[in-house]
Amino acid sequence: MLGDDIDTDVIYPARYLTVLDWTEQAQHVFEALGPQMQSKVREASVVAAGWNLGCGSSREHAVTGLLGAGVRLVVAKSFARIFFRNAINNGLAVIESPALVDALAEGDELAVDLTAGEATCRSGTLQFAPLPPFLLGILRQGGLWASVRGPGVAAGERQ
Repeated sequence: MLGDDIDTDVIYPARYLTVLDWTEQAQHVFEALGPQMQSKVREASVVAAGWNLGCGSSREHAVTGLLGAGVRLVVAKSFARIFFRNAINNGLAVIESPALVDALAEGDELAVDLTAGEATCRSGTLQFAPLPPFLLGILRQGGLWASVRGPGVAAGERQ
């Protein structure tokens, strides 16, 4: 559970931008918040935050580092637009829902249906605005590059 205005410098420090491997990036996610927070993130598949998550720079490392740490879903009251789109483009599911964030407690289990816009946690079942179908399609394919590379093209190869 994170607060408001967590910027990309807090999520992933600029001094590690030369690190390209997602699992190596994971070692530096939330480094500024200390080892206890880093440990919590590595143990969780869901991260929840307040308003304006991912503000600041446009660095994709903030998203790919979370993916490398095993995070599969980020729920926030609101996202900075570039962070939101970097998440979708890299295959990280995101939900923007103040009500859901307020209903969550640290350690809660969360079941989510992204298509229906429904989440179930200890507090009950809540509705949220589902992502548009084209964004859900990008997520289902594992990100933007995976959705456009076409059949028969190995990941990382360009046509």
